[in-house]
Amino acid sequence: MERTANSPPSGAYNQTSFYGRFRHFLDIIDPRTLFVTERRLREAVQLLEDYKHGTLRPGVTNEQVVGLLLPNQTLASTVFWQWLNQSHNACVNYANRNATKPSPASKFIQGYLGAVISAVSIAVGLNVLVQKANKFTPATRLLVQRFVPFPAVASANICNVVLMRYGELEEGIDVLDGDGNLVGSSKIAARHALLETALTRVVLPMPILVLPPIVMSMLEKTALLQARPRLLLPVQSLVCLAAFGLALPLAISLFPQMSEIETSQLEPEIARATSSRTVVYNKGL
Repeated sequence: MERTANSPPSGAYNQTSFYGRFRHFLDIIDPRTLFVTERRLREAVQLLEDYKHGTLRPGVTNEQVVGLLLPNQTLASTVFWQWLNQSHNACVNYANRNATKPSPASKFIQGYLGAVISAVSIAVGLNVLVQKANKFTPATRLLVQRFVPFPAVASANICNVVLMRYGELEEGIDVLDGDGNLVGSSKIAARHALLETALTRVVLPMPILVLPPIVMSMLEKTALLQARPRLLLPVQSLVCLAAFGLALPLAISLFPQMSEIETSQLEPEIARATSSRTVVYNKGL
């Protein structure tokens, strides 16, 4: 990503505090890098209008429109968007794992299949339950359906992290003393790393999949959107954009990438191998 003249250096914020990490990641995803020309902006608005009216020109892919946040999804669209989302997550988790130990391709395939199957199963199952909930009014059923993606994505994200990085639990990850010297390989540190990463994956979709349905359910009742329904999709896109901007730095700032743990909590052989009271490990992102 190209930095602007106003962007502070990566070491400008204290990475040991949540606020410092939050400011650091806000800088990394600086929205100024997203500025586009007026012509491109008009094209984007027109793309949303064309999607709303079902007149997308040939060559426009599904990835260019909102997916998991769309209400009233069909079974096919639910399966498609959950598959696409978890495919992306699998690649992210694999690329940002603790890579001190080799990971065979078979582990990647197993984790990928497990994450996708769990996401699709949970999402489809929740949708079926909502549709069969006859006690709900149509308005309540629609509102509940809008929240279905969150438990599906959050649960699948946990499965994705664990399955994609299961090799770390089996073999352990390297832990280092304060001088950066290798102390040993710890399975306990690996469990801490995966737990911290899994928690970030639960928090990550929360602003994206929970806030927009709440905000849109209120905005849809306003006189402005009721009188101008064509504004509904652009407004939803703006709400989603704001949620995206908040979710990523918030989630990945929860824990430092180089996490610290007391040697007394680790395996006895690790504790005996160093005089340091604490050691650090790379938890991944």
